[in-house]
Amino acid sequence: MVIPGAGAAGAEPCRPRSARYAEKGYPNYAEDDQCLAPRWRKDGTGGRAKANKPEARRGRKRGLGDAAAEEVVVAAGKAPPPILQREEAVAQDQGRKRRMTGAAASVAAAGKAFPLIADEDDEKVEVSATEGGGDERGAAGVCSKNPRLRVMKTLRAFSTNYLHFVQEEQRRAESVMQELKACGTLKRKNGGYQEAKRPSKRPDLKALTKMQKNGAVLYQDKRIGHLPGTEVGDQFYSRAEMVALGIHSHWLKGIDYMGMEYRDKKGCENFTFPLAICIVMSGAYEDDVDNADEIIYTGQGGNNWLGNRRQKAEQTLFRGNLALKNSKDNGNLVRVIRGHIEKNSYSGKIYTYDGLYKVVDYCQEKGVQGHLVYKYRLKRLEGQPPLTTSQVLFAHGDVPMPISELPGLVCEDISNGQENFRIPATNLVDNPPIPPSGFVYSKLLQIPKDIKIPIDRTGCDCRDCSSSKNCDCAKRNGSDLPYVSTQRKSSKRNGSKHNSIGRLVEPKPVVYECGTTCTCHCNCVNRTSQQGLKYRLEVFKTKSKGWGVRTWDTILPGALICEYTGVLRRTTEVEGLLENNYIFDIDCLQTMEGLDGREQRAGSELHMASLHSEHGSEVASRTPEYCIDAGSVGNIARFINHSCQPNLFIQCVLSSHSDIKLAKVMLFAADTIPPLQELSYDYGYRLDSVTGADGNIVKLACHCGASDCRKRLY
Repeated sequence: MVIPGAGAAGAEPCRPRSARYAEKGYPNYAEDDQCLAPRWRKDGTGGRAKANKPEARRGRKRGLGDAAAEEVVVAAGKAPPPILQREEAVAQDQGRKRRMTGAAASVAAAGKAFPLIADEDDEKVEVSATEGGGDERGAAGVCSKNPRLRVMKTLRAFSTNYLHFVQEEQRRAESVMQELKACGTLKRKNGGYQEAKRPSKRPDLKALTKMQKNGAVLYQDKRIGHLPGTEVGDQFYSRAEMVALGIHSHWLKGIDYMGMEYRDKKGCENFTFPLAICIVMSGAYEDDVDNADEIIYTGQGGNNWLGNRRQKAEQTLFRGNLALKNSKDNGNLVRVIRGHIEKNSYSGKIYTYDGLYKVVDYCQEKGVQGHLVYKYRLKRLEGQPPLTTSQVLFAHGDVPMPISELPGLVCEDISNGQENFRIPATNLVDNPPIPPSGFVYSKLLQIPKDIKIPIDRTGCDCRDCSSSKNCDCAKRNGSDLPYVSTQRKSSKRNGSKHNSIGRLVEPKPVVYECGTTCTCHCNCVNRTSQQGLKYRLEVFKTKSKGWGVRTWDTILPGALICEYTGVLRRTTEVEGLLENNYIFDIDCLQTMEGLDGREQRAGSELHMASLHSEHGSEVASRTPEYCIDAGSVGNIARFINHSCQPNLFIQCVLSSHSDIKLAKVMLFAADTIPPLQELSYDYGYRLDSVTGADGNIVKLACHCGASDCRKRLY
């Protein structure tokens, strides 16, 4: 439908011209002026080009001026280089405007390293993709001096390791199951096989162990007070994740403290040890009392952990209990983390950092079960950001209010029922408030009659691809399926809507999904991009970036957000459409080849070799052949803003055919995204790539608000 409302009164946000990838697929953060800047435009915010300055749109297409664009057409008319003949392509490019010079090549050459990032002093450093950020004192991997980025990179490293070990554990469990079936030792129950009792293999603990072995825990030395880069409201899906960061150093104990070995540390000479620095309050002790800004915390010990989890013995003033008592005497601040039951979390809980508290009193008294326990009263330090624990809408929690009662509601569902969830639009900025307008919502990519989609490729013959050892689709992805399902069995039994949700283990050059010719079920985990919207989203008007998109649910790293839809077009058709800011190049092939400064993902060479064997010396233009035009037709992806510190990344996906030039453009989560946080990704513009009608470079400021904002969109 066409969304009713104002027309020219609200200028639409500008959109990307390319699906450029950062190294490993994760978003690039800070880059210097020679590096890729976001290629999507939005007036300085991620914002929009001024309607009264049409010259700002000149030369925007792929960063070339008119003359340079003609050179591309001429070059395309000659015999362009084969897919693998990069040297020839580079030779043809000499003397022509380039998207980027110098820096991108060094990033691509880094192999499995994260993209280079620049700190406040423009010093460039690298971080291992799966080993985390390391410590300031020189632990494995060097990282940016920006504390927040170091925290985010460490959490991404943990997530990547975790998903790899989940995949490994699922293979191991399936192998055990097959062996038991073959031996006839697995009993049939209710028409199926009863699950074999076997030792639990914790992927989260294995991920933590790997990071500890590599010295990749971010804050390895224990610290008093707030950890740089952490923020009140940060959420974690397991205690192992907190240990990898260093905010709480034990995956089981509730009280984290500095032991006697810290007595001689600089700045600790006047403290009495052991000294408590962090507690986790998760409802394990029945004597706890939580009044938000003031809590009564029960000491450790005497709890029947393996039974009914009630107190069964008296507590002693030892270790953690003594540490909390010393914290009261010393007056040091203690970090408080609250754990809440969350059925969609793989650990069964979600943990929220709620800031700093001070131990103001303690006593020993009889608890609910009649045993002597230690109780500590902690009060929250004033002047901190407000508590989010009582406000957070945990994954698929209750909607804050009926959609019809949302403040500033201008449209109850911009998708008109096409998506799995309604997508409301709210506007608290304009007066009078106006809805997004001027487009027709379509959840599917529109294919013109003059563009022929290839015939479906041969599919796999699996019943269950996740347990098959000979899945053809898995082989096309390297050996393993690109997705892993981390849904807990308890939530499956409870009828969760997320039973078939898959998470992308890591960004890839291209993902091959099961298609229409495959025999597996429609809920196969390798059909993740075909399942439609899985999270509740809202389109909202921002103060300086036009329309934006935020989530109502917690979204985990690797989770699919949506497809970028619109009308499929040949890029030659849109070169003259200077007023259309919603054009997205399908440049998966060019990215794998690393053309024009695009940064290759790990495994690109193998995919290129496979494509060469399939298509021979088929011509690969330096310019993408197809693009997606979401100017007049599109879905919620057209509203997602740019950020220099994004939480999404782009992934090209193939399912019904193998033509990479016509791959689907999908958006995936790069980080854990809490409820009400805006979704964003790097538009991929190159600095100084846009020229006006007079040939002069056009510059557009960026106001995305990120701590490492590059200040310019292009």
